[in-house]
Amino acid sequence: MNKAIFLDRDGVINKEKEYLYKIEDFEFIDGCFDSLINLQEKGFLIFIITNQSGIGRGYYKEEDFFKLNRWMLDEFSKKQIKISQVEYCKHGPNEDCKCRKPKTGMIDNILKNFEIDLLNSWLIGDKNSDIQCARNSGIKNTIQVKSGHGFDETKSGADFICDSIKEVVNIIK
Repeated sequence: MNKAIFLDRDGVINKEKEYLYKIEDFEFIDGCFDSLINLQEKGFLIFIITNQSGIGRGYYKEEDFFKLNRWMLDEFSKKQIKISQVEYCKHGPNEDCKCRKPKTGMIDNILKNFEIDLLNSWLIGDKNSDIQCARNSGIKNTIQVKSGHGFDETKSGADFICDSIKEVVNIIK
């Protein structure tokens, strides 16, 4: 069984920008590469799970997401970071899908391809829906970062709270 890191994208890997789909608007959060290299060296598989309702709302096309995703994965590859799988939900919040966080469809899809020890895995997100997705899917450990959407720490269900992905290496030993 593999241990894994499940990452939200916007606000965790890159700076939060409303309905981001253009490469020129994508900015990696400081320390992202170093943190992921560290976690990879600790034996974690790395996955990205991201709600992309801008597709469902018609703000951008699925092809735009794929183009940005290919570029992002190439940037990770240049740093010797392997992203094992990317899952996305293109549905809006009012659509009844099984993939939009806090539902577990994206994680369920990953579990079809990888044997993951959810008790020794982590989910890192910036919203309460990310943390609830972890709880709903059986992922034991959670970190909520402040680098994305603002949130009330007293209402966060996360096990740990930190400023950004740069600090997760101090939590995940």
